[in-house]
Parts: sequence; structure tokens; C-alpha cells
Amino acid sequence: MWRRGFIILLLSFPLWADGIIDQQLPDFYQQLKQKQTFSDAWESGKFQTVQKWRQHGRNLLRDSLLWPDEPVDFSPRLIRTEARDGYKAEIWSVQLTLQSRVNLMLLTPDLPKPLPAVLLLHDHGARFDIGKEKWIKPFKNDQKLASAQQWADKYFSGNFVGDELARQGYVVLAADTFGWSERGPIAYDAQQAMASNLYLLGRSLAGMAAYEDLRQVEFLKQLPQVDKNRLAVIGFSMGAFKAWQLAALSDDIKATVSVAWMNSYQYLMQPGNNLLKGQSSFYMLHPGLSAKLDIPDVASLAAPSAMLLINGAKDKLMPREGVEYAYARMAKVWQAYGASEKFSGKIWPQYGHEFSAEQQQQAFNWLAAQLAK
Repeated sequence: MWRRGFIILLLSFPLWADGIIDQQLPDFYQQLKQKQTFSDAWESGKFQTVQKWRQHGRNLLRDSLLWPDEPVDFSPRLIRTEARDGYKAEIWSVQLTLQSRVNLMLLTPDLPKPLPAVLLLHDHGARFDIGKEKWIKPFKNDQKLASAQQWADKYFSGNFVGDELARQGYVVLAADTFGWSERGPIAYDAQQAMASNLYLLGRSLAGMAAYEDLRQVEFLKQLPQVDKNRLAVIGFSMGAFKAWQLAALSDDIKATVSVAWMNSYQYLMQPGNNLLKGQSSFYMLHPGLSAKLDIPDVASLAAPSAMLLINGAKDKLMPREGVEYAYARMAKVWQAYGASEKFSGKIWPQYGHEFSAEQQQQAFNWLAAQLAK
């Protein structure tokens, strides 16, 4: 069921799919690609200090969201609760924005408070019947349980990462991005129409998703059981994009784990890549931003806060050459802050597009070190 405030009109637009753009407009397309110099990157040399660059870049990113700050009372309502092994699971209904009232899943350990907290941002995966349930195990007798377990088996070595984090002593929060689970499910080929409608309203689908993530941070930090000085975010795939983007927008995020989404436009703008196909890419495309900042430039706006990037060498969606290029570009920003130890990027040669148990353990160990008192 679609939430109030959004009407989806199926507009007819030509789809530049899988290499067609290269076949139809090779000279025009290549000329534009050659002009993509990322004029406002730290490496441009235009900025006297990395701090001034960061403020400039953050302003560019925030303006590109096309989503004004519209504070609204969360007006939380507890919907359901369930006791689990060493922690409590809850579903809260929250007025996240003026347009959207959203159900959140919240896990709270049975430990003395306040506690460090982790916001989990789910992937795309062209699987819309589950969203927050990809990270946190659904409640007993929930019809989504089978789908969620199937997803965990496919990408997370059978684990529900959110539940494991709660067992380790973290407050955990997860919500559905618009179009998933209780906020959908959307049909795959309706994503482009949804993005078009928001553009016609002077807004952006990617901006809406980013702004809602910011609001989740605000909700999390005001919870009495949360230590607001020890907040982290973990994202997988599309959620990984949203994780480093959130850290780039917010000083509240002290540590970021981004799994299976980092590259450079020059490596992703190739025939066959999802970024050129429309549909899912509209959750990650901010109008005009890529003329000034490359992907790793945007992620580097999170510096000098701690960031761990995890990628698999066998990931067909993220070319290894692009991952290596992005890591090197980002490392220079943390180095400029004198905080090289806060940045870590690892490519696992044996893994593809996944967040395996071994990778999870690396993330858990790293997170514990970053959020230690």
C-alpha cells in the first residue's frame, strides 16, 4: 500500500538500457564523459584546507538532495514487542517526515544503558517484499520470515546481522526504504516513473531516501537507551551507498561500515552496468552532483570519522579496478586530516556481492574498536 502524499503516474519515457546509449549517441556521450573532471574534488587543488573543502562539498551534496529540512514530531507509537535471547525486539510507528509515517524495527539489549547504536540500511536486490527484514529477523509467525531467511542465506551466510549486533550489546534500528516491504512492494519497472514524478514535483527519489536516513539518525540519538556519542551505520549494496552518504551528511555518525558499493563513475559508466539502466539507479542519482564530485569524493566528505569499506573481488557490479581507484582517492582525504588510521578499505579476493560471516566478523571487531568508550 502506498503511503499518502505520493501518486505514481506511469509516464512513458525511452529507456536507455544496457549499452543502447553508447550505440545511439557515441560521439555526444563520449564527449560529455571526457568533460567529467569532478571540478570540486579535494584533488582539484582549489581548496586551501581539507576542512573548507569538506564544508563546500557537504553544501553541494545537501543541495543536490532537492529535499528541504522539514522537521516534524516523531509521534512514536509502539506496535509490537517480542522478547529474544538477551535483547528485546520492537516495532514502532514513527512520523519520519511530513509525508511518511514508517514502521521501524528496534532491538535493545538487556544491558545497562545507555548503549552504542547501529543504524542498518538495507540493499536493493530487486527484492521488494522485504526491506528491514533483510537485516533483522521478523517476528514469530510473520509471513516475511521465509523470504528474509532466504535472503540471509544468499547474502549473509544465513545470519541476521541486526540480531547478532544486538547480542553483542548494540541498540539496532532498521526501516524500509520507500518501495520495500510495508512501504511497497513496488514493481521493478515502476521505479523510473516514481523518480520522474518526484522530479516533476521539484524533488528527488535519491534525495528522499537520503533525507529519511538523516531522520532515522535523529530518532535514534534521542532514544534514552542510546549513547548518542557512539552511533554507527552499516549498509550493504545500495545500503552501503546510503551508509557512506549518510556519514558524509551527518557529524553524528562516528563509524561507518560500507559493504559492496564503492567505485568511480569512470568504471561504472560502462555498457551493462546497473548505473546506466535507470530503475534501481534512481535511488542513488542526485541531479548535477556527478559533474562536480566523483563517488569516492562524496564518501570522503565523512572524513575524518571512521570508515571501513568491504568489497569482493568477484563482485560483477563493482569492477575491482574502480574499487582500488576509489580506495586510493579516499585515503588521500583521511591523510590530509592526519587521520589515516581511521580509514580502511579491504578487497576480499574470494567473495563476490555479499557480506559473508568472515566479513561480518571483521566488521564487528572493527566496530567494537571504533565505538569503545
